[in-house]
Formats: sequence, C-alpha cells, structure tokens
Amino acid sequence: MKQILITGAGGFIGSHLAEFYAEQDKNNKIIVIDNLSRAFLFNQEISEKFLYNWKYLHNFENIQFIKEDLNNYKLLKTIFNENNFELVIHTAGQTAVDKSIKNPYIDFKNNLEASFKLLEAIRISKTNPKIIYCSTNKVYGNKINELPLKEVNLEYKLKNQGFEGITESFKIDQTQHTPYGTSKVGADLYFQEYGYTYGLKTGIFRMSCIYGPRQIGMEAQGWISHFIISALNNRLLKIYGSGKQTRDILYITDLINLFENFFKKDVKNEVFSIGGGIKNTISPMKLINILEELLNKSISYKFEGWREGDQKYFVSDISKAQEILSWNPQISVKEGLNLTINWYKQHHTLFR
Repeated sequence: MKQILITGAGGFIGSHLAEFYAEQDKNNKIIVIDNLSRAFLFNQEISEKFLYNWKYLHNFENIQFIKEDLNNYKLLKTIFNENNFELVIHTAGQTAVDKSIKNPYIDFKNNLEASFKLLEAIRISKTNPKIIYCSTNKVYGNKINELPLKEVNLEYKLKNQGFEGITESFKIDQTQHTPYGTSKVGADLYFQEYGYTYGLKTGIFRMSCIYGPRQIGMEAQGWISHFIISALNNRLLKIYGSGKQTRDILYITDLINLFENFFKKDVKNEVFSIGGGIKNTISPMKLINILEELLNKSISYKFEGWREGDQKYFVSDISKAQEILSWNPQISVKEGLNLTINWYKQHHTLFR
C-alpha cells in the first residue's frame, strides 16, 4: 500500500500516472490535485475534452480528488499534515511557450511560485517522500541552437556524429529561455536545492516530447497529438520554421516505468535528461510523412515563420537514466503513434 500525491492530474501525464498507481494496488491511496485551468490558460471554452482526464479518473475508487490551485499554501500544509506520502509527482504547470510570452505573470505563478509552495509544504511536514518534478528541455534555452547542425532529409542532425544527445550537464545560463523556460529553470533549481540543503529525495526529469492517448494537444502545446487530431479531422496544419526541428519522443508508458524505477531505487537528488533518445527522433515534416502512411491519406499544411524560443534540435542523452535507473524505452515511434492514433479514432467526437 502506498500513499501518493499527484499534482496536475487533470492533465495528460498526471492522469496516466494516477491511473497506473490506482491499478497497481487497490489499497494504494492516490490523492490528485488540479485547478482544471488548462482551458482558461489556452483561452478556450471549458469543453468536454478539457475535463476528460479528470472525469476518467473517477472510475477508480482509490483516487481522492481535490479541485484547487497549488498556490493555496494553507491547503498544501493541511494535505501533508493529514497524510504520510511515500511519493509526490509534480506534473502541474503552465506548459506553452507562447502563452508565457503573452502573460509571464501567470506562467510564473503556475510554474515557479506553485512549485516553491509545494516544496515548502513538504519540507515542514512530517513526511519524507520521493519527489518527482517534471522539468523540460526548455531549461537549456537557445543555447541548444549554438550546436553545429546539418540537414538530413526531413530532420536536423548534429554534425558531430559521436554526440549522442543533450546531457544533464549542458549549460542552462547566459541564454534566452522565454518566460516559460525561465520559470521551469527556477523550479528545476529549487527542487535540486531542496535536495542539497534540506535532504529531500528529489528527482528532476528534463523531458523532451511525451505523447500518447488522452493528450489534449493544441498548436501551442502537445504537438504530436495536435498533428494527429488535425490529420484525422482534415484540418490545415501550420508548420513553424523549417519543419525539420528534431525531437526525441517518448511514449507515456515508458515515462511511467521510468518514474516507477526512480521510486523503487535508492536514488535521490538527481537530474535526468529524458526522452526517447537517439533511436526515437522525429520532426514535424517527418511526422507528417509517417501519419500519411499510417492513415493512408494526404495531409494539408502551410509554413509559417519561426516561433520565439524554438530549439532546432533537442535529443536527450538518456544514458544516465539507463545506467542509474535500469531503464530503456520500449515503445518505438511507429508503435507509439499507432497506439495513439487508435485512441483518437475511438474518441473522435471529443475533437471535432
């Protein structure tokens, strides 16, 4: 039996984690907290699709729901005083770069201030849980774009063939991050510091692109699901920049297995670069080609200018996670895309 707190459980990653631990043991007690603000943050009406993951979790009797903002520090202290958590997973936050540029205060409040209050509530509590923080590749900012690249077919690749990807030691300072990247850097460093200074058992996972069923992707965030939804509904796609921006992508079950390995192992206060690694890379143009093959249809698109803060290349060097956490991605790009496509086909009415 475990007591687990998951923030942002109304979202894609958080809901999958809640489902996993609810199914793992019926005696597990999972508390989930979310203010369900995604529609508001993206200036969308609160439709069924934005509530789908939250409602889906109501199928599990061992999940307890708290609809509240993480900036409610009094509530956080009460939650930790009344429970003895073994694991806390912090997935909540504002997730879109362009939204952070338009409204940096909301980005700061949701990503940095809320994260700090969560850490403080844990620090002063009687609990000493493992803590997982969902960080991002955006902590590296535009420094990534200084890497020498070459164009190969529909992707960017590094000119240095011996370079497997971005490691945890890649510099994060003296570069533009956008407000989103800055708020995530700040929280990233706070989670590390609370490990060093106060002995909290933190794991910081700087994630590339995570994808899979139940992701409510839009143009500003969740690009793989956005492409799939658009293709299935015959919508025109906008391709920003060259369309050859390269990412390593990771299927959601592989991420869950990674977090579970961190929880079970005697590891604390570590930082990991996380994605599918060099074997699971893709670009917008390459994804269009794969989707046209898998869906047996042509996809309409048009090019737009480059978006501020866009990294031309980000592929994680996952060797540290492989070594320390005994973990490897199991789901290939095509297998993961097929699984994801099938889910969206079954739930097409949500995305008309």
